[in-house]
Amino acid sequence: MTDATNASRTALFNIHTQEWDEELLTLFNIPANLLPEVKDSSDDFGTTEAHWLGAALPIAGVAGDQQAALVGQACFQPGMGKSTYGTGCFMIVNTGETPSLSRNRLLTTIGYRLNGKPTYAMEGSIFVAGATVQWLRDGLNLFADASETEALAQETRSGHSVYLVPAFTGLGAPHWDPKARGAIFGLTRDTGIAEIVAAGLQAVCYQTRDLQHCMNDDMEAPPGNLRVDGGMVKNSWLMQFLADMLGVQVDRPTILETTALGAAYLAGLRLGWYQTLEEIEQLWRCEKSFIPAMEEATREQLYQGWLDAVSRVRSQP
Repeated sequence: MTDATNASRTALFNIHTQEWDEELLTLFNIPANLLPEVKDSSDDFGTTEAHWLGAALPIAGVAGDQQAALVGQACFQPGMGKSTYGTGCFMIVNTGETPSLSRNRLLTTIGYRLNGKPTYAMEGSIFVAGATVQWLRDGLNLFADASETEALAQETRSGHSVYLVPAFTGLGAPHWDPKARGAIFGLTRDTGIAEIVAAGLQAVCYQTRDLQHCMNDDMEAPPGNLRVDGGMVKNSWLMQFLADMLGVQVDRPTILETTALGAAYLAGLRLGWYQTLEEIEQLWRCEKSFIPAMEEATREQLYQGWLDAVSRVRSQP
């Protein structure tokens, strides 16, 4: 057994009919009887064996990583979105009952399915986010612990011109350029560790802006406030720059492990602990909101510098 969100990522599942796609199965020569039954995200998936956890516990909530986080962030209305910042970055926005097809090479997927009714989402994937911090720490030895990056970034002089494009494994959405390679631009004699670290953090925000631009173009109801989670969002300097670059309020919840929380919510719905999504929505709590404080002219100047840097590492226009 699997659920609709995981099935939707196999390239074999028709997200419109909610069935395994016969045409695709024929194309890939895959017998339908080899594939699992597709269930709701909140459903009966059996029980664990008692010897593992001390009791036979019901498995009642199943969803893909980012879809579970969407539920954990209580993004139940069209236009509500969240962005997870871990090794990579994944921005996903609820698009409602109708799938929204992207003109900008983003992914159309199932956000969750309840009572046989799918709620769709649009997602953009960034290959490298926290992995940039890991590289700065382990590859360049610029600091000993990731927690030091916030203080280092705060030391940067205003208007530094350093851009770090972390295309270590190519570029993800919306470029999908596996042959792109990383680079650092704008180095001067005044450039120090702080500027390079800040540029690495800012690259995460610039890439999120890339996704935001695409989603605003694709969706009739562009995303509003952005809810964030993942290890990187503990960095308040990063979150403030993210709000400044996006020009929208960024909300950091009290619980950052929203993927696990979303899976728990889905299980709770099945087991009767929660009756409705509205009940779950009332449980969401914001620990801190970051309000845009950057002037529009400055925001656009910085972002244009990023676009220029990205254009220089692309393997193709």
